[in-house]
Amino acid sequence: MMNPSLKNLCKVIPGTIIDGKWHHNRYTIIKELGYGANGIVYLARHDNKQVALKMSDNGMSITSEVNVLKSFAKVQGSALGPSLLDVDDWERPGKKVSFYVMEFIKGPDFLTFLQQKGPDWTGVMILQLLADLQQMHDNGWVFGDLKPDNLIVTGPPARIRCIDVGGTTMQGRSIKEFTEFFDRGYWGLGSRKADPGYDLFAVGMIMVNSAYPKRFTKSTGGIEEIMSKVRKSPELKIYEKVIFNSLTGKYQSAAQMREEILEIHQPDSRARKRTARIQQGAASQPSAKTVGSQPPGAAGRQTRKGYNKKKKKSTFVETVTIILIISLLYFFYIYSQIT
Repeated sequence: MMNPSLKNLCKVIPGTIIDGKWHHNRYTIIKELGYGANGIVYLARHDNKQVALKMSDNGMSITSEVNVLKSFAKVQGSALGPSLLDVDDWERPGKKVSFYVMEFIKGPDFLTFLQQKGPDWTGVMILQLLADLQQMHDNGWVFGDLKPDNLIVTGPPARIRCIDVGGTTMQGRSIKEFTEFFDRGYWGLGSRKADPGYDLFAVGMIMVNSAYPKRFTKSTGGIEEIMSKVRKSPELKIYEKVIFNSLTGKYQSAAQMREEILEIHQPDSRARKRTARIQQGAASQPSAKTVGSQPPGAAGRQTRKGYNKKKKKSTFVETVTIILIISLLYFFYIYSQIT
C-alpha cells in the first residue's frame, strides 16, 4: 500500500502539465490509472498520443523499474512489458518528483476479457503468459506482483501483455511487491524469494481467480483449502493437476507448466510422440526402411505378390508329387500283371 504522504505528493488533477526538467517534454494528465506502493500511474497525452506516466518521489524505485523495462526491450519480439519512452524529473514547489513514460497498453484486464469471451479462453491466455514468463526468467527476472490487474489483453488478435513492472525483482532477491491472494508466503506454501516458482504459483492462483472473480478469504491456508475450491469449479477441473503442481512447486520452469497445459488441450500428443519414436526406430531397420520408402499401399501389394508366388510354387510341387505317385502306382500295376 502506498504511504499517504507519497500519494499526496504525486496526486495531480486532470489537465496538469508535467514539464520534464532534463528532456523538456510536456505531458498533459488525463486521468489516474492506478497506484501502488511506489507511485501513481496516469494516462497522459504527449504530441497527440496517449502514454502512461508513472511518478514517484522514490528515485531508486523509478531507476529500478526503468532498468527492468530496458532489459525487456533487449528481448527480441517480446511483449514482456510496455515500451519505455522517457525518463525525467518534475520539479514541484519545494520537491522533485521522478517519473518515467511508457507505452499506453489499451484493452481489458485479464478477468474482464474472460468474462467477455468465456472460460474456454483461459488456457489460451495462460499459454501466452507462460511463454512471456519463460523469457523473463531466462533473463534473470521474476515478475513478483503477478495478478490479473497487471495483465492487459490487446487485439485482435488477442495478445496478453504484462504491465506495472513495479514488483519485478532480480532472481535470488526478496520479492519487492506482492498481493496476498497470489503470494505463496500468504498461503504458507513457500518463501518470498524471487525464483521462477514464485511466478508460477501466481499463475496457478490467476487460474483460480478466473473461476472466483471476487476471490476468497483464507481461513486455514495451505494447499487443501485452495484445491477444495478448484474441485468445486467445473471450469477448473480440467486444470486440477496443473494448478496443484504450480501451487506446490513441482514445475522447474514456465515452459514445463506450459507443456502440461498443451497436453491437456492435445491429449493425443504423447501418443503421437511415442508413435513417431517407434517409426523412427523401425526406419533404422533394413527391412522396415525398404517398406517405408515405398508409396502408400506398395507394402501391401508386395506382400500379396509374394503370397501368390509362394502359393503357385506350392501348387506346382503338389502337382508333380501327385504325378510321381500315380506313375509309380501304374508301374507297380503293370509289373504285377506281367509276373
